[in-house]
Amino acid sequence: MSLAVEVQGLVKYYGKVRVLDGIDLAIPSGTVMGLLGPNGAGKTTTVRIVTTLLRPSSGTVQVAGVDVLKHPARARTRIGLSGQYAAIDANLSGFENLRMVARLYGMNHKKATDRATELLSALGLDHAAGRRAGTYSGGMARRLDLAGALVCRPPVVVLDEPTTGLDPRGRLDMWRVIGELVDDGTTVLLTTQYLEEADLLADRITVIDRG
Repeated sequence: MSLAVEVQGLVKYYGKVRVLDGIDLAIPSGTVMGLLGPNGAGKTTTVRIVTTLLRPSSGTVQVAGVDVLKHPARARTRIGLSGQYAAIDANLSGFENLRMVARLYGMNHKKATDRATELLSALGLDHAAGRRAGTYSGGMARRLDLAGALVCRPPVVVLDEPTTGLDPRGRLDMWRVIGELVDDGTTVLLTTQYLEEADLLADRITVIDRG
């Protein structure tokens, strides 16, 4: 089976503090890797490196066949990221948020409009498409953020604690969406503190502690 994500010997220092101490990950295409660990273990630092937001002190990262460190711009077209906090513009409507992201990816007006409409429907937000995102519930905001990560149809999606702070209904909705992504062949790197979430969603589990 081909690997969608391959991480070897990942090390990261902040000053003299070694926050990652030689991380290795191999995620087969079309599967979910659950990355578990307590707060401060190094999960988010790992995610930031994999998604080109941070450079490691040493090590290599390949995503969908692209060397993330050598070709970060190309790698970003293959990665969707939904972080711990919804990265949406509260003053824009849900539709306007997604259309803006699509335009930033270089889509023309029609394609951006069509993609935004498609994603709002797929994630159950079409009823609130015209509402200002600042009025969304926590679960709706997280789904809108995830929709933004899916605009360019990336083969790899990274979800950094996607259900933290959500109520039970919001968590169930997010689990359903993640399951549908995998059914469509998307590879998912999922960081979580919830054992039941990893047990339900992940094909493989990696535990990280103290880097």
